[in-house]
Amino acid sequence: MYSALALLLIMLVSAGVVGLLLSRMDQQFNARLNERADTLAEAFTGTGQGLGKTASGPTAYTMLIDKGGQVLAASPILREFDGSPYPFGDRSRVTIQETTVRAAKRQVGDFGTLWVGLPEDDLIAARESALSALLVALVFTPLLLLPVGWWVGRRSLSGLEHAATLADRIDPTRSLDTLPLPAREDEVHRLLSALNRLLVRIEAGQAREKQLLGQIVHELGAPLTVLRASLARASERSEDPEVVRAALVADELTFTTQDLMQLARGQLEIRLAWHYIPARTLRDRLDRLVPGTVFTGQWNVGILCDPDRLTQALRNLLANARRAAGPDGSVTLDLADTPESLTFTVRDSGPGLPAGLGERIFEPFVSGSGSSGLGLSVSRQIAVMHGGTLKGATHPQGGAQFVLCIPNAALSDEDDALTS
Repeated sequence: MYSALALLLIMLVSAGVVGLLLSRMDQQFNARLNERADTLAEAFTGTGQGLGKTASGPTAYTMLIDKGGQVLAASPILREFDGSPYPFGDRSRVTIQETTVRAAKRQVGDFGTLWVGLPEDDLIAARESALSALLVALVFTPLLLLPVGWWVGRRSLSGLEHAATLADRIDPTRSLDTLPLPAREDEVHRLLSALNRLLVRIEAGQAREKQLLGQIVHELGAPLTVLRASLARASERSEDPEVVRAALVADELTFTTQDLMQLARGQLEIRLAWHYIPARTLRDRLDRLVPGTVFTGQWNVGILCDPDRLTQALRNLLANARRAAGPDGSVTLDLADTPESLTFTVRDSGPGLPAGLGERIFEPFVSGSGSSGLGLSVSRQIAVMHGGTLKGATHPQGGAQFVLCIPNAALSDEDDALTS
């Protein structure tokens, strides 16, 4: 864009300069012609001392015309018009023997009219040279200006491009490190300084939000634990469905506070407590937390994991599946064991994932089922912390399907004997 604007400006300036140059040349030519005409007219009307001298020479263009319009005398190059009627009328520019001549007239007393011409060959050649130079400049200037402008622009914007690259590498889920500043204090330096100040404010705001969220979760945790234990004992002593429902709601709130605590701490602030547990232990815990789940696959293997975190991740997936399937729907959890990985597949008979959400379903507070929108985000975070992945899609036969995959660290027979 800059090169195009510069080219347009150069064209306008060049055209103006050439136009001014041609105008000055034309003015000088007219001044020379008028000076010549005045000199010859003065010679005719003077004392006669210089009569005829300035009009001599083979290339002189002069004629003396009487009052009747007859040519009384002419210079040698115009000898053909001598004694003939004046042939050019009122024209100021005529062609004589393929030469363009510009003419001027002067009254010379009783002699009549003096006609003086001056060839324009030099002026035309100069005009053509100037126009040719302008045309050549307009052809070659873009060829030079565009690559030079591109190179200068790339060099000038390299700092900004580097700043954009650094800004793209910022991970909002991690510590927001400030961007390195260039040595030269230019516009890029000012931009990066402003970005660094913004990053500092964002990180401070995130820290305050996490602290406040952690305090809220901590204040809710203690009474929820007491309430959950009380309702659990009450549900054991009573078959009242309202008490059982309240106990399930207390469990739901407890897991929601755990999700909030996970979100407040962040992935970098959590340390996994690794244990090698039987898969059946994990299955029994999940069966108590989400009743009605159908377990399929290979549950006779061992799992190296953080049992509490992995239980939390799978419980969130099963709770979402139960919510989507409804009380009469089906929820299954399948475990597949390979030497490389353990794959947990949660599938429900519900309507499937909401259209258009895609990977946004794993972002915090994005929900398609009316929940808090934290469960899937926390479950994926836990999967990543275990070195695995979590993906979701709508099954071709209907319903949602989530696949949580973690590396398999199965112990050998010798290691299994040692641990037992």
